[in-house]
Amino acid sequence: MLKLNYTETGFHLEHLTQSLEEWVAMRAIFALRVGESICIEPSTASFLLPGDLPQLNSLATAIERYGTDEVALEKCDAEYVEICLQGFWLASDAENAAGVFVTSLSYPIELLLFHLWQESQMSAAMSDR
Repeated sequence: MLKLNYTETGFHLEHLTQSLEEWVAMRAIFALRVGESICIEPSTASFLLPGDLPQLNSLATAIERYGTDEVALEKCDAEYVEICLQGFWLASDAENAAGVFVTSLSYPIELLLFHLWQESQMSAAMSDR
């Protein structure tokens, strides 16, 4: 399962071994116990990755082999590709821009996406220096 934590300044990607159903159920139970509102709805999410990452071809191959409609890889321009995902949005209300997006894909695709995102974060940190 992939979990994208969206904040006002960006997002953070996590790869979890827990199933999507288990995680959503536990999050809903937590919200009930603390008296917090929760909105869970089908949604899409997308993020950009640099187009020059070495494993992008491996991701494209994995999407062809294992993918479904839940993941797509689109070329944006000369510098970036867009990763489009289908899954579920969890937030305190439907209009809240801060929340969590979760999706369950085949394990090879999840792992490749996570590693590519990590690599892009390291590259961005190095270029900020």
